Amino acid sequence: MLEFLKKLTELKGVSGFEDDVREFIREKIKDKVDEVFVDRIGNLIALKKGSGRGKRILLDAHMDEVGFMVTNINEDGTLSFSPVGGVDPRVVLGKKVIVGKDVEGVIGYKAIHIQRDGYLNTPKYHELRIDIGAKSKAEAEKVVKIGDQVTFATSYEEVGDFVVAKALDDRCGCSVLMDLIHSEINTKHDVYFAFTVQEETGLRGPAILAEQLKADLAIAVETTTSGDDPELEKPLWSTHLGDGPAITFMHSGYVVSKFIFDKLVEVAKKYGIPFQYKMRTVGGTNARRYALTGIPAGVVSVPARYIHSPVSVIKKSDYENTVKLLKAFLEEEH
Repeated sequence: MLEFLKKLTELKGVSGFEDDVREFIREKIKDKVDEVFVDRIGNLIALKKGSGRGKRILLDAHMDEVGFMVTNINEDGTLSFSPVGGVDPRVVLGKKVIVGKDVEGVIGYKAIHIQRDGYLNTPKYHELRIDIGAKSKAEAEKVVKIGDQVTFATSYEEVGDFVVAKALDDRCGCSVLMDLIHSEINTKHDVYFAFTVQEETGLRGPAILAEQLKADLAIAVETTTSGDDPELEKPLWSTHLGDGPAITFMHSGYVVSKFIFDKLVEVAKKYGIPFQYKMRTVGGTNARRYALTGIPAGVVSVPARYIHSPVSVIKKSDYENTVKLLKAFLEEEH
């Protein structure tokens, strides 16, 4: 069931640079759907027609990952850069990155022994540099340019029951949608699978989908923060790895459609699929954007530790149960 996830997480696709991710997905699904197309903003949409007169259901997963963009090439050959999406600068120090397609670099900051008071100061992005080993601006300009994307250089790894990788937010959701496309779904509903762009920079992708597809309901298939991190008290947990997909009842800017929320819970209980409620309401998803256009929307997420960082962790069973829940949801009456 994790056939696509390894490749998806190792592809580079910061917001606005989703081309490689989109082409990989399109190549793998084009023979399994009734229709597939790319819209003007870069969203990839695939349709699997239902067997009867059901509803038009939209499943959304965003292709983009958080990362960076080169903003200046300095005289000493280092690169200045800015975040694309929400990345805490404290998690990037000393990390390996890829600039553009294949230029390796390391994010550098002044050594701790020369920092004021001997404490590690929280850096500002304008104080950080990417070192690509160039000795001068002219040398660096031969291999990189202003506007290049920068991604974390993290390889996919399976460790026992866990997956360790970058960009699980939201290549996890993309992989779930691909698994659903490749499965035998017995549904009368027309199902649109939307692989969207630029979620991390303001939910841009869905803005033009609503009018195109006129869906009756939508579900954002996401990866969400867990809470079972070291030393974090249980009452502050958002989700917990191993307890199944997280069903959201509310998040920043949106109270989820009660019909969709109740139906997801009902389906999970009916088929004995483990699930959990997302217990913290911070953050946002494309569900909010769909709701603003008049489409009732819900959210189902795979819990992950350390999202928006160089490395995230999910549990395989949570991923598998997310696929099961959504498959069962699509096969129900609505």
